[in-house]
Amino acid sequence: MRTYLVTGGAGFIGSNYIHYMFKKYDNEIRIINVDVLTYAGNLENLKDIENRENYSFVRADICDAEAIAKVFEENDIDRVVHFAAESHVDRSIKNPEVFVKTNVLGTLVMLNCAKSAWELPDGTFKEGKKFLHVSTDEVYGSLENEDEFFYETTPYAPHSPYSASKASSDMLVRAYMDTYHFPANITNCSNNYGPYQFPEKLIPLIINNALQGKDLPVYGDGKNVRDWLYVADHAKAIDMVQEQGRLFETYNIGGHNEKQNIEIINIIIETLQEMLPEDDERRKLVTTKLIKYVADRKGHDKRYAIAPDKIKAEIGWYPETMFKDGIKLTIKWFFEHEDWMKHVTSGDYQKYYSEMYK
Repeated sequence: MRTYLVTGGAGFIGSNYIHYMFKKYDNEIRIINVDVLTYAGNLENLKDIENRENYSFVRADICDAEAIAKVFEENDIDRVVHFAAESHVDRSIKNPEVFVKTNVLGTLVMLNCAKSAWELPDGTFKEGKKFLHVSTDEVYGSLENEDEFFYETTPYAPHSPYSASKASSDMLVRAYMDTYHFPANITNCSNNYGPYQFPEKLIPLIINNALQGKDLPVYGDGKNVRDWLYVADHAKAIDMVQEQGRLFETYNIGGHNEKQNIEIINIIIETLQEMLPEDDERRKLVTTKLIKYVADRKGHDKRYAIAPDKIKAEIGWYPETMFKDGIKLTIKWFFEHEDWMKHVTSGDYQKYYSEMYK
């Protein structure tokens, strides 16, 4: 049975990846989820799989070398999928130190612990081991022209403390691959959306606020462009890179769903009006009158757009979920999990660890 160590598995993308892997492989694999449970880590995301015999949770900080080394010592880890990171740009502008510590030092700790566990006396590595570092398209900076795209060869030009910290962590992984021939891959993905996303990010924030008749904040003129990737498609891509990706390679994972922020908000409003029952009082609340333009974010990148040509050519992955379909699936999930949203926005989700694990 292959053993996966997933860091940040209680977060948005990590928990979706764990769900995807158990759905695909069931009892053929074992997953160890290591998460420190910051505000963005929510064990309620994994309630339906927490009692599986081939799943275990370890509360630990990826910056804690002793704790991470212990996980490797007590388990024969075959795969590391490294999601754990501070990821919100606004928070990085206010508190860059936390981002550098978690994203850079934490990645270094993970690399060292995996290297120590997998390295043989002659400097080579045990067969079948692989480290996958999950990163972002924001490391490439901003695109000015509509016909430009991010490729794996695009020079790094990060503009926020968050993207700078992720660029630094990517460089560390590259250094370990080049210096030690450490068995790893890097993936750089576009903006994810879907179930279990913490409502500080654009799409769940707009869904939640609109249903409550609250302001829908839009930075600047609302014309900043992002490429949107449905999280289940991302999970599939990560699994395919783990299984089929060439060692030491970087793969860009994009959604082919470029939208302006103001477009996203208008689509969500239209979709909510379409999906809410006629007798639901919230229909009256969901209106474009809620849109409120606010001062632009500092250093706000104008446009991101990924060209996933390499991953399609080499591995056969492509995004299967177009935005109009993905946003309906996302809204449907939020309708079916209103208690989850209430717990997250009230902070009650943070009690779950104490109730379940202590």
